[in-house]
Amino acid sequence: MRQLIFFSCLFLMSLQPVAAQTYEELCERVATAIERDSLAQAEQYIRQALRLDPANGRNALLFANLGTVQRRRHQYAAALDSYTYALNMAPRNLPILLDRADLYLQLGEKEKARIDYSLALDLAPDNAEALRMRAYIYWEQGDYKSARADYERLLKLFPQDFEGRLGLAMLCQKEAKLKEALAILDAMVAEKGEGSSLLTAPQHAVVYVARAGVQQEAGNLPMALMDLEEAIRLDDSRPEAYLMRGQIYLARQEKKLAREDFEKAVSLGIPQADVAGLLLQCK
Repeated sequence: MRQLIFFSCLFLMSLQPVAAQTYEELCERVATAIERDSLAQAEQYIRQALRLDPANGRNALLFANLGTVQRRRHQYAAALDSYTYALNMAPRNLPILLDRADLYLQLGEKEKARIDYSLALDLAPDNAEALRMRAYIYWEQGDYKSARADYERLLKLFPQDFEGRLGLAMLCQKEAKLKEALAILDAMVAEKGEGSSLLTAPQHAVVYVARAGVQQEAGNLPMALMDLEEAIRLDDSRPEAYLMRGQIYLARQEKKLAREDFEKAVSLGIPQADVAGLLLQCK
């Protein structure tokens, strides 16, 4: 989730002395309450400030903060309303647009999220977050041509963008362009040290799992198995790695090992129903 938007003291100085002090104090209390994770108190202060000066142009930021507080409290419908009020007051505010788009995506409203990301890109054509997430939505919607255009623009602007490179590789796999997908993932796996976009072991594990999936689809099971073992070594909490390795073991008739991996995947969060048929084949 994006960082909360706070008010600048320079803007507050322009208010009338008495009202400014009251308005400023409320906004400061909002910030303090949020820092202390006192979200109900923060919402109370925001609403007091809105009642104090309902015509204040900067209330767009208060509504944006209210939306973020409500989102953190899992009040998603109210958060959407607050972001929308904020955008009605400040329709060209890029951070608020991105916040609402992200919430739409969280709620599964992909088309509404895509529209907001497109509006964000109208304001800031080189915005990495909007390009990255709109590409993902296009990919989910099956519009691979548009997804590729966004991923390629993102990587032209930010060649080392981790999610962009991984997303383009997965798009290539979806388009059955396995050699292109492997070329991207091979380059990512080979990166080491300073300057790499793969900063952590879990990130490397994600790439190894992704490459294993491409290798599996290409029929190269030994290489896929090697990548999965390396992924698990780097991060043993990834359920998809165990699920995929279990499928490979099952294909090789190593049923005991397959069962162990399927059970491990379930323990890490894969729904039991998703592996029920596979477990039956392990008998």
